Amino acid sequence: MTGDNQRFVSVVTPVYNGEKYLAECIESVLNQTYSNFEYLIVNNCSKDRTLEVAQNYAKKDSRIRVHDNTEFLDVIANHNHAFRLISPSAKYLKVVSGDDFIFPDCLKQMVEFAEMHPSVGIVGSYQQSGDKVRWQGFRYPKVVMPGQELSRQMFLNSDQDFGFGTPTSILYRSDIVRSYREFYPNPSPHSDTSACFMALQSCDFGFIYQVLSGERTHEETQSSRSAQLNRYSSANLNDLLVYGPVFLSNEEFQFTLKLWLDRYHRFLAVHYFRRSQDEEFWRYHRGRLNELGFPLKRAQLVKAMLTLIWSEIRNPEHAIRKLRKLKAENIAKIPASQPMAQRSIDPKTTHVNGIQREGES
Repeated sequence: MTGDNQRFVSVVTPVYNGEKYLAECIESVLNQTYSNFEYLIVNNCSKDRTLEVAQNYAKKDSRIRVHDNTEFLDVIANHNHAFRLISPSAKYLKVVSGDDFIFPDCLKQMVEFAEMHPSVGIVGSYQQSGDKVRWQGFRYPKVVMPGQELSRQMFLNSDQDFGFGTPTSILYRSDIVRSYREFYPNPSPHSDTSACFMALQSCDFGFIYQVLSGERTHEETQSSRSAQLNRYSSANLNDLLVYGPVFLSNEEFQFTLKLWLDRYHRFLAVHYFRRSQDEEFWRYHRGRLNELGFPLKRAQLVKAMLTLIWSEIRNPEHAIRKLRKLKAENIAKIPASQPMAQRSIDPKTTHVNGIQREGES
């Protein structure tokens, strides 16, 4: 695709206090081998030098537009606000989070793929995350998946590497985004996943088997905060309640709902009986379960814990393998200078996964 017939793309970075990584993010966009794009940076009332960094780059490159919010918006509202500011002539929308980056061929590869497959409304790809590569649950050489079929798999597949991706690893067709007043349909930090379920009711999903973006992992990211609180469980449950009936049979929906609630309760039961979380953790999960129509009761936690114990008793080899793995992981974390006698397992370091799918940022 030459410069003369390249489709116009709106690249968007909604950002709050992103001074530390924003320059690298901007440079990654400006270094694209694809040239026909605008770059919209939406500063969400940052208190650091984010606005100054963005404006300095805008002075050097006419493709950059900087929008400075007059009032602070939460993270999802700021994304939706940014989406409404893109050019009416943009055929595609590419989000690049302020602490992420994209590789030089990202726009070129994604736009060319989308142009080759008109039924595709969302294009995903591999993403570098630290020393790992995410979203490896897709099966080469299949590159186009019907939206209905993929959404069913997302609900029925337990593979944690299988997900739509993060906003930085995805390209959206702009007409789909514009068809909704709020493309990210709920205030959850993982509303980008909900948006995929919503959009894939009427379009297909494409996947490029190349690493086209990079994700930073640090304590300030939404993903880190979600991992600390395990916000994934309630977000996934919300998506199941809203979109599960669209993609699943009633029998599949009821089975999956029970399975996910049981897992959620087991996750909470472990922390309840170990008293390993603070009030913020419990306030969050009680509140979310109430919102979703499943008030949390102590009897549920007791039942979940008994079920978990009975499962381990019935399968002692599995319990022993988990214990050995846990011990190995904890020993590996201890500095070599620490005496062996001190290398015991701290029960506070154990972790039981909730309903967690890595497809949400």
